[in-house]
Amino acid sequence: MQYVAPIGVGLLYALLMSLIREPHRRRFNAVMVAGAGAAYLSGGGLGGWEFAFTAVITYVAYRGLDSWTFIGVAWLLHTGWDIVHHIKGNPIIPFAHTSSLGCAICDPVIALWCFAGGRTPRELVAFVRGARERKGAVAGEAGRVPEPDAGLSGA
Repeated sequence: MQYVAPIGVGLLYALLMSLIREPHRRRFNAVMVAGAGAAYLSGGGLGGWEFAFTAVITYVAYRGLDSWTFIGVAWLLHTGWDIVHHIKGNPIIPFAHTSSLGCAICDPVIALWCFAGGRTPRELVAFVRGARERKGAVAGEAGRVPEPDAGLSGA
């Protein structure tokens, strides 16, 4: 369950964030990932590196104010930081020893949603259907053999 629940949390996060209208949704998520980047500061488990990481993720989150891709990158950076903290034994929640592991599983789910443009579930379904239709149209054209013109056969 410690591996499945974080995936559910990531999906729930994306679902709840979908209730916020654009462009506020993107900007709000940039602020959220900036806050997540500073979450480990109070523990200080990696000393001065905590400040360096916070500076990097703050910059990437700032760029995310106008770009879902940067927000996704910031979540992946946070995933890496979660893994380092889990391995070092300095979890994000001190009394929950696998909290950084859970965060490292949850964050890529959120990042994938961000890389998909932070769309609502309805927009995601429409996007996937449109991609399938575009793919089918291209594949159908590539396999077609042109029919000979009836008027040019000379018969």
